[in-house]
Amino acid sequence: MNELQNKTDLLSLTPEELEALVVSVGEPKYRASQIFPQLHRGVSLDEMTNIGKATKEKLLAVASCHIPTVKRRLISAVDGTVKYLFELADGNCVESVVMEYLHGLTVCISSQVGCRMGCAFCASTIGGRVRDLTAGELLGQVVAAQRDMGKRISGIVMMGIGEPLDNYDNVIKFLRLVNDERGICIGYRHISLSSCGLVDKIDRLAGEDLPITLSISLHAPDDATRSAIMPVNRKYGVDALLDACRRYYNRTGRRISFEYTLIAGKNDSQKHAEALAAKLNSKLRPKRESFPIHVNLIPVNAVAESGFSQPAKAAVSSFAALLEKNGIRATVRRTLGPDINASCGQLRRAESAKKDEKDE
Repeated sequence: MNELQNKTDLLSLTPEELEALVVSVGEPKYRASQIFPQLHRGVSLDEMTNIGKATKEKLLAVASCHIPTVKRRLISAVDGTVKYLFELADGNCVESVVMEYLHGLTVCISSQVGCRMGCAFCASTIGGRVRDLTAGELLGQVVAAQRDMGKRISGIVMMGIGEPLDNYDNVIKFLRLVNDERGICIGYRHISLSSCGLVDKIDRLAGEDLPITLSISLHAPDDATRSAIMPVNRKYGVDALLDACRRYYNRTGRRISFEYTLIAGKNDSQKHAEALAAKLNSKLRPKRESFPIHVNLIPVNAVAESGFSQPAKAAVSSFAALLEKNGIRATVRRTLGPDINASCGQLRRAESAKKDEKDE
């Protein structure tokens, strides 16, 4: 890995940066247009047939391209969802999940190795954050999944391991790369980014001119409840977060989706539903504006270390009904890949535990 660290990551380069690199090794600028599309299809320099051996040797002396390798692949017998444990060049692992919908394939990717946000219900944060992923490693998950599936991926959800806005610069660069028409060319409107609520970064994102869908992991209607399960709330409270959401919508015109993980006995009562509806309406529609509010209800995933459990189905239905009664659209997320633990963090956690046992 030390050798790779001293080399330029080709998959992280924009077309313009790639042009500068090929010129720097004495090659004509047009070589970049030969290389860029193939990199984004998962073709290594060695495999490329439209550039000569001498060109390859010059580039390999200063650059590298590592597509994540499939460490494990789990396929759901229930709905065909595919969960990948990808190994990166340094041996670290991240998870990605490919889900099939009527409109095509969507991949859920990770943005960091581990996570430092500390949400109590999430397996991804156990053990903390190891490091950020580069733009190329973010893109590599899409490339590797698409190549392995043998089908075009047309949508991306940034809801895997890590907090995307905690890896801001690499994530923004990745979004521009994956949208580039010379590469994979996935439309911004088919990309969703999920954040636990880093207010300063939400404000920055609003100015990037990226018409993606922003999803906010809210999970509680008040500071006391949210701070108990989401440490980030101690820095950015519910009111500050919703104010940022309102600014984001006013500037971009893009609808925001709110994720709400329902945890039995913690945030799933009728009082919580009433408080959530009142808070969202008062903060986002203070003058009865037509701010589009959509809450995605998610019964909590079973994570042994958390001790949390899902509410009864009747409680979930009642929660959704009360939100709808108060003018807030609410849906209950369909569980995909239930037989393969398709929710993020658990496969990497198991692999890390296995590695720790070997090291002992």
